[in-house]
Amino acid sequence: MFHVVLYRPEIPPNTGNAMRLCANTGTALHLIHPLGFSLDEARLKRAGLDYRHWADVRNHDSLDDFVATTAPDRIWAFSQHGQSSYTDVKYRPGDALLFGPESGGLPEDVLAWDRIDDLVRIPMLARSRSLNLANALAVAVYEAWKQIGFPGGV
Repeated sequence: MFHVVLYRPEIPPNTGNAMRLCANTGTALHLIHPLGFSLDEARLKRAGLDYRHWADVRNHDSLDDFVATTAPDRIWAFSQHGQSSYTDVKYRPGDALLFGPESGGLPEDVLAWDRIDDLVRIPMLARSRSLNLANALAVAVYEAWKQIGFPGGV
């Protein structure tokens, strides 16, 4: 359906929560290395609970490797620098939702990558710095899934 792409995630529980979210929405989770933790990390497993075996998790050495092996239709990069709101995007199955590491978001070279279709943002109060990565994923994935009618959902 959709591809959630975590570029160099750093915090194990966020990635565990992403696994759980993706397992519950039929979304593939792609992890771009290097990771800030081991996939055997206990906190990752605890956050993912027993959903890990249902999650479609794929590992990639780079964003270019992700594109070469997955061929997403479009790539939406989530960033505070985005001009479009995440709700303005008309999502389609096959789209990739790209998120950066927790400590600083997507780096400049990724934001300038020619494969990105647009930079999108999740609105928040001006005094805010950022949302928790797992929360931002949930907001974006559920908006995309809603737009296509929640296929397979109960």
